[in-house]
This record gives sequence, C-alpha cells and structure tokens, in this order.
Amino acid sequence: MSNQNRLPVVPTVTVLAIMKGRLQGASKGHALLKKKADALNMRFRQILKKIVEAKERMGVVMKESFFSLAQARYTNGDFRHTVLDNVDQATVKVQAHQENVAGVVIPKFECHKEDADTKIALIGLGTGGKQIQDCRQSFVEAVDLLVELASLQTAFVTLDGAIKTTNRRVNALEHVVVPKLENTISYIKGELDELEREEFFRLKKVQGNKKKHTEAEAALHAKQGEQLAQGGGTRSVVNVVDGERDEDIIF
Repeated sequence: MSNQNRLPVVPTVTVLAIMKGRLQGASKGHALLKKKADALNMRFRQILKKIVEAKERMGVVMKESFFSLAQARYTNGDFRHTVLDNVDQATVKVQAHQENVAGVVIPKFECHKEDADTKIALIGLGTGGKQIQDCRQSFVEAVDLLVELASLQTAFVTLDGAIKTTNRRVNALEHVVVPKLENTISYIKGELDELEREEFFRLKKVQGNKKKHTEAEAALHAKQGEQLAQGGGTRSVVNVVDGERDEDIIF
C-alpha cells in the first residue's frame, strides 16, 4: 500500500484504536456536514424563489411609482423644495439583525415605518395634494420592497459562500480523509496480523526444538541405561575396605 493513500503511523494496537476513533469522528462529521449542506440548499432555493418574485413585483411597483411621480409633477410642477422644507426626519427606517440557519449567520433587514408628520400630510393641500400623497405612498412601498430585496440578496450571497465551503468540506471528508483513515486501519490490521503469524510460527519453532531436544535426551538416557544393564553381569565390585593393609609410608 502506498504511503500517499494512508497516514505514516507505527502499526500498534494503540495507534489502531486512535485511528478507529478518528474514523468514527470523521464519519459523524461527514454526516452532520451533509445534513447542514442539505438544510442550506433548501433555504437557498427558498430565498432564490423569493428573489425572483420580489424582482417581478419590483418592476410593477417602480413603474407605478414613477407614473405617480409624473402625475404629481404634471399637477404641481417641481415640488422637491416644498417636500424638503416640510420633512424633518425619516418616516421609514431600516433595522438590521441576524438570523442563524444551520450555524450560518445571515444578515436580515427590515423596514419600520413611523407615523408621518403633520407637515408631510399637508403638502400640496392647495393644489394636487392627492397626487403627491399617492406618489409618496407608492415610493414608500418601493422602498419597503427594495429593503426586502436587499435582505434576500445579502442572504443569497452569504448562503452561496457557506454552501460552497460546506460542500468542499464534505468532499474532503468523503474522498480524502475517510479513505485515508480506512487505508491506514487496513494497513495496521495487516501488519498486526503479520506480526501475530510470525510470533505463532516462532513459538511453534521453539516448541519443536524443545521437543526434539527432549526426545534426544530421552533417547540418550535410554541408551545409557541399556549399556549399564548389559555390562552389569561381567563387572565385579571391588571392596576397598576389606582388602590387605597397606604398609605405612615414612617420609
């Protein structure tokens, strides 16, 4: 097995247990990331559908808004200075907050409308007031839709990047990490089996040598016993106690 397809490890039982734990963690992480990718893709498709609908409505709303603006200008002429003089603060404000989708933080924008000032309601009271108020209401709806579309577009871009990152991680775990760990575990198991076979063969060899040595010793003892049995009738036992007395030796 090539070293490129496995981790460079020492084939021991401890390393095998560590690799099994890492493989279990990688498999669990792959499953979780797969579920996360599915959840992000589902939300991505929902946002894409909403973006298409919002853009279609945007065309209609903007057309009506500019048409109402043309009507107000036709009735009142250029009324920009009148509007600027009577507006103190904005009646439409945008607030941003965050939304968590499967661990991905998505920014979200919302429009908050405040009560219109009395001065704004009295613009064009003399002539063309209704056209100005209709124009204002049309552009308020357009701003509301623009904020919604901006929120959807921002979420779309954020989810697109998160989906790409998650898919890269899923592919890395599925095609690189998990196969490498599996190959490493197979390599360690093969090496451990080989060591076990070598140890078994060594023990059998040692037992065989011991058995041969024992049989050789037994055969040698049997042969010596036979020789002693055969030479027992002819050999005489010398009694060194009852023999003649030796003369004293004087130095």
